[in-house]
Amino acid sequence: MKPRHKRLVAVVVGVAALAVSAALVLNAFRSNLVFFFSPSEVAENKAPQGRTFRLGGLVEKGSLKRAADGLTVSFVVTDTAKSIPVRYTGILPDLFKEGKGVVAQGQLGADGVFTAKEVLAKHDENYMAPEAAEAVEKARQAHERAVKSMAQSAAGAK
Repeated sequence: MKPRHKRLVAVVVGVAALAVSAALVLNAFRSNLVFFFSPSEVAENKAPQGRTFRLGGLVEKGSLKRAADGLTVSFVVTDTAKSIPVRYTGILPDLFKEGKGVVAQGQLGADGVFTAKEVLAKHDENYMAPEAAEAVEKARQAHERAVKSMAQSAAGAK
């Protein structure tokens, strides 16, 4: 084989190895990528079906229910606009409380219940995950705009 052909084969093998390596890295990255969604986004079907994602917001007061096995709990996560029921089997963090911020990682079932594999609670009384805080703030602003719009419509109707 001529030196020219040897170099060409070496370049082709190198490019092929680089392409396979890049494909494997991108596939691993995509399968480990977990996105965050608020309850409003989940209700609007923006969350992936059959894939793991994070759901964040506030634990709705009065929604925490424990099963007889002592490990399974169900609660509702809300962003003040929409609410999503969550089921979790395991030990909850010490800081987990109703009315406080939470981020749950898991999958949304066909029945509309989010089955969490992991539940994270806030760090201190002022902390909320940035994504959850942003989702709650957006929902609050949308609610305020809707109330303002209704008040203007009512005033205009008189």
